[in-house]
Amino acid sequence: MAPIPQPEAPSIGRTNFNESPFLIIWETTQACDLACLHCRASARPMRDPGELDTATAMKLMDTARSFGQPLFVLTGGDPLKREDTVALVEYGTSIGLRVAMTPSGTPLMTPAILGMLQRAGLARLAVSLDGSSAAIHDHFRGVSGSFDWTVQMLGAAQALGLSTQINTTISRHNLHDIEPIVDLIGTLGIALWSVFFIVPTGRARLTDMVSAQEFERVFHRLYDLSRTAAFDVKTTAAPHYRRVMLQRQVAERRSGAPAPAPVEAGLGFTLGDHIRRARGVNDGNGFVFISHRGDIYPSGFLPLSAGNIRTHDLVDVYRNSPLFRDLRDIGKLEGKCGVCEFRTVCGGSRARAYATTGNYLASDPYCSYIPARAR
Repeated sequence: MAPIPQPEAPSIGRTNFNESPFLIIWETTQACDLACLHCRASARPMRDPGELDTATAMKLMDTARSFGQPLFVLTGGDPLKREDTVALVEYGTSIGLRVAMTPSGTPLMTPAILGMLQRAGLARLAVSLDGSSAAIHDHFRGVSGSFDWTVQMLGAAQALGLSTQINTTISRHNLHDIEPIVDLIGTLGIALWSVFFIVPTGRARLTDMVSAQEFERVFHRLYDLSRTAAFDVKTTAAPHYRRVMLQRQVAERRSGAPAPAPVEAGLGFTLGDHIRRARGVNDGNGFVFISHRGDIYPSGFLPLSAGNIRTHDLVDVYRNSPLFRDLRDIGKLEGKCGVCEFRTVCGGSRARAYATTGNYLASDPYCSYIPARAR
């Protein structure tokens, strides 16, 4: 079977976040053969009988397509713990969605399965790599062998022509390993490095977090890397990286140093002497997460449900629920986030604010920046 042609990539710049998410993530299952220290889902070995069945999952994809062409990501747990994953990729692609997938680094992903996913139209394979060595990564993931399986999966996917992405979660466990990770991923032929910053939910704990100052140092390293790397760089659960990018680019322009032209690259910001409207996905703002049981969340890290796809209209929930509307209203941000000159480009991690304070509109406590109006 020839591969199904992939739909055109959606544009973040043309997406009205009040009307449509740019990114929809569906937790296909919480079953997984790994035991990751930070797992948002607190994944377990066996599937939940309350998971969405194939027909309901396809209906969810139909609803997602009614938003336009959001990116639709199959995550988990491990999507390969379901028997219908290839069929779901094929269905989503056939109705015009760009479907990506984040499998676990286990023996379940075989070259044969990769070939079926490629022919089904999978747009991108994203895998987690949390250390430059098996010792660091496998400790983080809780299973010996995960590092080798992950690297092998990347190579096999690229041999098939699949676009690949690495997700790395920064925590106390691997902060010391960032430079070796950078060296490693530079050899792996990826299209994107997505750097996650832990939110203390699920199995992740406050003690796993790095400090606000360490966040900032990593952001500057990522920006430096983005200037030279052969792959794109983005962050997850760290919208304040967009602030650092803009600060660095403004400084470069003012110094006369050559600065990269603003590009969409999943961020869509504009740069000038005065910061104008920037586009960045944040919890509930261009982003919606569907749990394995169909609950509708602003993100997988913000465990406040606004409904369930079995009983609520996903489009209506995203557009009109008080929770989602609050998260898109920067006028409701509190503390220093509420007065920050970068609030339209950042807004702070609403999930981290909730996890650490119980208030999803509070300031993100892991941002070191002090706004002019708060000094």
